[in-house]
Amino acid sequence: MDSRTVVLTGVTRGFGREAVELLIRERPQDHYVVLARRGGERLAAELLKTTGAAGVTGVDCDLASLAEIRGAVEEILRGLDTRNLPPLGGYLGNAGLTVTTTGKRTADGYEMTFGVNVLSHYLLVRELLPRFTGPGWIVLTSSDCHFGQFRYTLGATPPPRWETPERLATPRAGGAREAGRAYATSKLGVIYLTHALARRLPEGVGVYSYNPALVAGTDFFRHAPGPVRGVLNGFFQLQRFLGRGMTPQQAGARLADTILAGLPAPTGSYLDRGRRVPSSPESHDEVREEELWREAARLVDAGRRTDILAE
Repeated sequence: MDSRTVVLTGVTRGFGREAVELLIRERPQDHYVVLARRGGERLAAELLKTTGAAGVTGVDCDLASLAEIRGAVEEILRGLDTRNLPPLGGYLGNAGLTVTTTGKRTADGYEMTFGVNVLSHYLLVRELLPRFTGPGWIVLTSSDCHFGQFRYTLGATPPPRWETPERLATPRAGGAREAGRAYATSKLGVIYLTHALARRLPEGVGVYSYNPALVAGTDFFRHAPGPVRGVLNGFFQLQRFLGRGMTPQQAGARLADTILAGLPAPTGSYLDRGRRVPSSPESHDEVREEELWREAARLVDAGRRTDILAE
């Protein structure tokens, strides 16, 4: 089978780590480029040791910094240009976070949740998009909290509230509840981004949003204060006990199996633990999707234009 390059974010720990180890074991002929906020080379070394594979490269990249994202892209493109990396065929955008305030900023001054969960993946995929060749795939991790319904969140996360991308990217006053709403809104944004990408992909490349459902035992709430973190992790453990969640091992296996199966669903599909299901009615809005694509370009390029003019 042909060797491909697969770029992955959000695989340092949790179900993302479980998924990438399974992917490497099942397709050792591919080359995996793993992005990590720090310790990219260490992560690559760990994956090489645990899987016995030869083709893993680690790249340091803080997704809260547009400059670091561009640096990571440049490193990947150099590898593709020199043929040190095989053709680009996969991207897993699993990285995401939730914080406890909407006032926290990225390195570029954007609201942290929207900046990392939406803008970082937009920039990575946009810059890599011309280099994708079929057969290829892009998987962006979303969440069923984008439905905004109690049966999906049990009231733990407020429903999303979509606004203009500029407004969503602006830090603002707001505590834990509004931060939870920002998270749900960002996951709605991921689906909008998926639909916009589906209209722009090279032939033979598909894009999908993926809902892993509730995953207990991860370090997802590592940014929250200790007491809040304990309550939230306890909530996830309860969902697992009630049959509404999975362990990181189970969730990682489901994600890896979905990718390895060849993602047979039509491009743009929403996959709930690997099964194609309809996303929320609100998530199908071409006007919003195109506005997000257009405004995301303006937001991520704003600082870059300022730097160029200052030279």
